[in-house]
Amino acid sequence: MVGAVHVLLVIDAVIMIILVLLQSGKSEGLSGAISGGAEQLFGKQKARGADLILHRSTIITGVLFFVLAFLSAYVLQ
Repeated sequence: MVGAVHVLLVIDAVIMIILVLLQSGKSEGLSGAISGGAEQLFGKQKARGADLILHRSTIITGVLFFVLAFLSAYVLQ
């Protein structure tokens, strides 16, 4: 059981890394952060299409990662 949770944890981590790398950037880099990056951060632009799917998938894999890490550290030990 512990081995299966660890394997699932590694697979989930790899999938989460891939999903984060596939997402498009939200600002223009350092210059966007200095000169008005907060407008995009708190703006009403919502993700659509593939960006929405990547965003939701990243959230799901992040929650799954937390649950698997909690199981691995506290419940199964």
